[in-house]
Amino acid sequence: MEKIKNRVKEISELLNKYNHEYHVLDMPSVSDQEYDALLHELIHLEEQYPVLKKNDSPTQRVGGVILDKFNKVKHDVPMMSLSNAFNDEELREFDEKIKKVVGPVTYVAELKIDGLAGSLKYQDGVLVQAATRGNALIGEDITTNAKTIKSIPLNVDYKEDFEVRGEIYMSKKSFIKANKERANNNEQLFMNPRNAAAGSVRQLDSKVVSKRNLDMFIYLMIKPELHNIKSHSDALQFAKNNGFMTNPHTMICNNIDDVINYIEKMTKLRDSFEYDIDGIVIKVDDISLYEKIGYTAKSPKWAIAYKFPAEEVITKINSITFQVGRTGQITPVANLNPVIVQGSTVSRATLHNEDYINERDIRINDYVIIRKAGDIIPEVVKVVEDRRLVDSVKFKMISKCPVCDESIIRKTGEADHYCVNPECDAKKTEGLIHFASRKAMNIDGLGERIIELFYNDGFMKSIVDIYNIKEHKEELMLKEGFGVKSINKLLQSIEDSKQNNLDKFLFGLGIRHVGEKVAKVIASNFTYIKELYTVSVDELISIDEIGEVIAKSITEYFNDPVNQNMINSLEDLGLNLKYESNVNVKEEFAGKTFVLTGKLEIYKRDEAKTMIEDMGGKVAGSVSKKTDFVVYGADAGSKLKKANELGVKVISESEFVDLIKR
Repeated sequence: MEKIKNRVKEISELLNKYNHEYHVLDMPSVSDQEYDALLHELIHLEEQYPVLKKNDSPTQRVGGVILDKFNKVKHDVPMMSLSNAFNDEELREFDEKIKKVVGPVTYVAELKIDGLAGSLKYQDGVLVQAATRGNALIGEDITTNAKTIKSIPLNVDYKEDFEVRGEIYMSKKSFIKANKERANNNEQLFMNPRNAAAGSVRQLDSKVVSKRNLDMFIYLMIKPELHNIKSHSDALQFAKNNGFMTNPHTMICNNIDDVINYIEKMTKLRDSFEYDIDGIVIKVDDISLYEKIGYTAKSPKWAIAYKFPAEEVITKINSITFQVGRTGQITPVANLNPVIVQGSTVSRATLHNEDYINERDIRINDYVIIRKAGDIIPEVVKVVEDRRLVDSVKFKMISKCPVCDESIIRKTGEADHYCVNPECDAKKTEGLIHFASRKAMNIDGLGERIIELFYNDGFMKSIVDIYNIKEHKEELMLKEGFGVKSINKLLQSIEDSKQNNLDKFLFGLGIRHVGEKVAKVIASNFTYIKELYTVSVDELISIDEIGEVIAKSITEYFNDPVNQNMINSLEDLGLNLKYESNVNVKEEFAGKTFVLTGKLEIYKRDEAKTMIEDMGGKVAGSVSKKTDFVVYGADAGSKLKKANELGVKVISESEFVDLIKR
């Protein structure tokens, strides 16, 4: 047995060495046949002697484990997104803000790989958890699938616990190979490498993942200071030394001019890389400066993503149709000759509204330039006038809803048209889709297709019906594609959503002009939803962030008896309709009222507001005797003067920063 044990150890070490040479160093020292022979020998030995099989065995690369679902993972440190820059001027503004706080800095510039973010945790040198980004706070456990990605080491020499993050991606070569196989099997082709990578990682069968040839570049180490690492570049070197793959094109830049030169160079080389990139990431190298530079609610201030200009393509408008949103907003949509834009096929593009079309004189049969707005939503930019055809047809706005055939309206001073029929099928289904969406009630398994199916079958015509769907369990299980397991999973997800905080529920209601941020402001000021039944426009306007348009929309919604009855029914069904603060309240901020005045240099005003609210304070728009602190910046005016007259405590922005750090 000892001889077998030693052989298993020997093969494992060899396979790990050869795997690192091939996938990370790109310098294979053995043939594929030799590697495969060793791998098959190890598989055979582990099958004969299961006690010798370890969690970090190279045989884990093959896959084979089939999961029922992906478990949720709470990130110890949120996987924040980055703010974007789209030109040199915005990069220089980013640099100036940093220099005002900490002086000149050295940057690290690296390629922004177009894949999906993932985190890897190691304990005692062994990979113990891999997770997706998810909503930044909670992701999905993809450990089994990550073990099949050969550029992710299953074990490392470093034995202290640590976490690294990076981008999981599919190379262009692997993408072409995967699509050839799918074409041969009469399967739908992947749209682009990013979608292929994202879809592969979320496969429940790890054997499928192992065949997709995914890779991962590491771009961040969490809490590197705990490992005596003082710079981002040193953290990347640590990752490289421990067998991780880091991007070879990363560069240390002495100043923002070096960064801009690097971007120009990489932009020219962009198409030559073996993987897609969608920008450049710039980070301050000195880790000790991060806390001083600070964070916004969503992103660090010491890093930024430069995004490449949106690709523009010419195509033809074949027709213009209309879609109806959850608020009844009617949006004209251009139906196009299909074209590839930034790696995906585009056949439809938004035309926004009647004014947008008329201002640009966009017509049916016109050739137009389209691009992806913010690299996501396709839009028509302008007409190619010298290619206008004699049979071009001028746009005419419809007068009735394309779904329910009821009259539509356009309010004075607004650009959009609306269907005001409360029973419009499109409004109702779109409203249900929004309510169940990830940013709202996050009901896993209740997506667009399922909602439309349930709606058309009469099971789900309203939000209340979502929480009564369990009454139709037996009928649902008779439907094709639904089994006991999938129905139970959906019902549990619906049940779990009852415990969501009030701000999620408010956002989910789809009230016009009430986005995520406004929903949170309302919830934190009216901690029980029924308080909104009697709230006045004036009361709402007195709240910072709430203007007259939003206030009127809120009062109209909550004064409606139909909406009140729905909310009452939902409360009877067990939904949480109260707001509970789940933030880290600080004693210095709890219950205190702050007023911000003047030009803030370190934080944007809305960032400072968010920080105050997250720590238990409130932000008011005017100074009174009830004000606890006035935070002033440059060119502070009457509010600062009034604070001094009333004897309210006045602090500078730097003193405010010190208060936060206490």
